[in-house]
Amino acid sequence: MNERGTMSAAKGVVVILAATFLLGVATCEELPQSCDSEIYCYGELLKTVQLANIYPDSKTFVDMHQKDDPSVTLKKFETLMEETGRNPNREQIQQFVDDAFDSNDILEYHTPSDWTDHPSVLQQVVDSNYRRWVLDLNEIWKNLTRRMQDSIKEHPERHSIIYVPNPFVIPGGRFKEFYYWDTYWIVQGLLLCDMTETTRGIIENFLSVVATYGHIPNGGRVYYIQRSQPPMLTPMVDSYYERTKNLTFIKNNIDLLEKEFDFWLKERLTTVEKDGKQYTLARYYAPSEGPRPESFSEDCRHAESIPNEEEKTQFYINIKSAAESGWDFSSRWFIYQGTNGGNLTHINTQNIIPVDLNAFIYWNAVLLAKFNTLLGNTMIAQDYMSVAEEIKAGVAAVLWNEEWGTWLDYDMINNKPREYFYPSNLAPLWTYCYDLNNVSYYAKRSVEYISNESIRNYLGGIPASLELSNEQWDFPNAWPPLQSIAIQGLAYTNDEVAKNLAFELANNWVKSNYKGFEDSKAMFEKYDAQHPGKYGGGGEYVVQSGFGWTNGVILEFLNTYGKEMNSKSVHNVRRRNALK
Repeated sequence: MNERGTMSAAKGVVVILAATFLLGVATCEELPQSCDSEIYCYGELLKTVQLANIYPDSKTFVDMHQKDDPSVTLKKFETLMEETGRNPNREQIQQFVDDAFDSNDILEYHTPSDWTDHPSVLQQVVDSNYRRWVLDLNEIWKNLTRRMQDSIKEHPERHSIIYVPNPFVIPGGRFKEFYYWDTYWIVQGLLLCDMTETTRGIIENFLSVVATYGHIPNGGRVYYIQRSQPPMLTPMVDSYYERTKNLTFIKNNIDLLEKEFDFWLKERLTTVEKDGKQYTLARYYAPSEGPRPESFSEDCRHAESIPNEEEKTQFYINIKSAAESGWDFSSRWFIYQGTNGGNLTHINTQNIIPVDLNAFIYWNAVLLAKFNTLLGNTMIAQDYMSVAEEIKAGVAAVLWNEEWGTWLDYDMINNKPREYFYPSNLAPLWTYCYDLNNVSYYAKRSVEYISNESIRNYLGGIPASLELSNEQWDFPNAWPPLQSIAIQGLAYTNDEVAKNLAFELANNWVKSNYKGFEDSKAMFEKYDAQHPGKYGGGGEYVVQSGFGWTNGVILEFLNTYGKEMNSKSVHNVRRRNALK
């Protein structure tokens, strides 16, 4: 065995077990800063500006770039503090920001070189209205694609944005940088629109970030470095490979894919005891000092009611851990008297074992086994399959709930399943993280679960939850990635009844999005499950238009079902009746 093979073979057994000892609750003294920037991540300047609330959205300030080097910016700030007795008023702070920072957009619009006005996904769509819509969505890629100015590479210290060499696609709205899990569905849409070179460039951007930081941050800003998002890089590479069969690309980058996966094994695993046995499973856990820089004043405001500093520290950790999940925020992460009640101050993400994350970790391990098999690295492939099987065993033992007929998140504080509806409960269907010998049983129970929760009544999409909390990842909001995970998971069982339900739910979602587009000529990041076509609300900011992953999911569904879908019909009676 070669040297790399020896190291990797040991990794699957040793790292996955050793990692369970790394996740004790950090004390305040042990916590890292969000990043090493005294301007964008921590320090008196950040605190002073953000608590002055000179902008409605805290993200506005930390996305600005400095007119000079940080040493000059900090000297100007110190002068301000000395001249004002370290108590400047709001107007003085605004003047300082105007003098030292620039809010002009430093990203350039870019038309991808492989963009085509007649993408091949059109071949799968027969309805004339939907065909025109596909062309509109394809045009939006040009509006969402950006490239970085040379000044960012020349003076990275003046910027919060993380430099990447290739053009990339932003989600839209206030999100003017790349985001990690958003990009998975963006990539699906790009590939369906034949933009393989753009996709490759986006993946190469992520690989360059892994090479620098050891993982992919939540998004393309330095203040996101201490947290990630659901691990989708390896699945992106698999999508690119299945489209291009470019095995050389995998060969050249397998080490970086393994490096990113190691981050999750080393930093995000813990042990859960069930029926006297211990299982290794993953959680979201992003420990770093203080509030989120991009939501500094919002986090401080929520923390005001928390009585002591240690509890505030844990609140900030749990807020950032929930942001790492992509579900920011949801009652899914609340633990209050053993329930998902309470409010944002009861957030306890680090003590919840999420179904979807573990399904994703399993998927990553299986794909890394697949890639190493393609490369002839048999021993390494076996190692990754061992990791996958260990995760799958934990998912089956801890997260599957026979009474509910689905997988449920697990509360490590109260040692019990979280008996609430979330579309993420079906994620194991999407990644095949279950015993495939019993696929018919899991398909049957999943259909019953969807029906028992009355999810088919929501013609605007599958709601993120059934809890009305005013958080944006709760009822009545319906989010594109959750539609993709749940609906495709049902279809992947290849069970006829489950496939019929998948079509019905996909048809509802496509109709809802189409209605919204016809009404507003825009695509939104989320929709209202109760009112087809209406965009969602709640949370920390107003709904954003664009929208990268929304476009990608629609293109996925039209690629799969476009020969059967009709924009004018209410629903497919034949398929719905098949469920009764």
